[in-house]
Amino acid sequence: MAGRFAQRPVPRPRPAGAAGAADAVGIRRRWTPPEPYDLGLVLGPLRRGPADPTFRAYPDGSVWRTSRTPAGPGTLRVVRRGGVVEAEAWGAGAAWMLEQLPELLGAGDDPDAFVPRHRLVVEAQRRRPGLRLCRTGLVLESLIPSVLEQKVTTVEAYRAWRILVRTHGEPAPGPAHGEGLYVMPDARTWALIPSWEWHKAGVDAKRSSTILRAVRVARRMEEAAAMEPERAAARLELIPGIGPWTAAEVVQRSNGAPDAVTVGDLHLPGIIGHALAGDRDADDAAMLELLAPYAGQRHRATRLILLSGRTPARRAPRMEVRNIARL
Repeated sequence: MAGRFAQRPVPRPRPAGAAGAADAVGIRRRWTPPEPYDLGLVLGPLRRGPADPTFRAYPDGSVWRTSRTPAGPGTLRVVRRGGVVEAEAWGAGAAWMLEQLPELLGAGDDPDAFVPRHRLVVEAQRRRPGLRLCRTGLVLESLIPSVLEQKVTTVEAYRAWRILVRTHGEPAPGPAHGEGLYVMPDARTWALIPSWEWHKAGVDAKRSSTILRAVRVARRMEEAAAMEPERAAARLELIPGIGPWTAAEVVQRSNGAPDAVTVGDLHLPGIIGHALAGDRDADDAAMLELLAPYAGQRHRATRLILLSGRTPARRAPRMEVRNIARL
């Protein structure tokens, strides 16, 4: 759905504490999404923890997000008022972000192609009808935090992302600087981060080496965002250290892939198995068998199952949070 747009430059007043924001010029666009529509559900997967320096969500329903676009760094603010999404962007990447806005917000997604096959999924879809799959059109901004999440707790991964972006990124353009937002580093800056800085952030050599290999071919990685999801995942998996788990986590976001299943996850097979078959000990093979009726839409089915809240009770203590920076 193309939507209806309006775009014009809008000078912004300087908010308290926002250094340099007085000189920022924002541009605006409006988009009318299809109904039903839930902005929080659409953009939620892009947030890497409650203190993500590239993402903020506020009680008024507004979402602030930064990206390093092909045109440069940018800040985007979106909020839904009535049936219209109002967007404003700042920085060198502002025009690019607004051009991509419909795709980001799920305009290219087709939820009508999904047919629920289980009562639990039917009920989840009924309660959360505004779910659409976003498509960022950017690979590295999802790839790097996904690599950081390999084989560690989310607490460790979110901490590493926060430290690295705040230390080596740059303050977000526009008034978002006053919100404490940052733009992630560019590929060259990632490549120049010394080993001890990775260590201070709690990132082991295996994960940092994978990121370094990816950013050295950043252009080739970003090309995957324009590919069909299967080809995009195959492109990413050419990098040693990037397997099916990481590739799926990326193309779900960068390509809006409705069928990208996250295999190799510690918890997901048990959640799917418990929800659909009462089998909390399901492995990847059992999970894929249960999701087979949703071929072509398995990622959407997985999201609805997770939104249902039907998860097995914990039987073991949480994985210990390590701090390799102290070693």
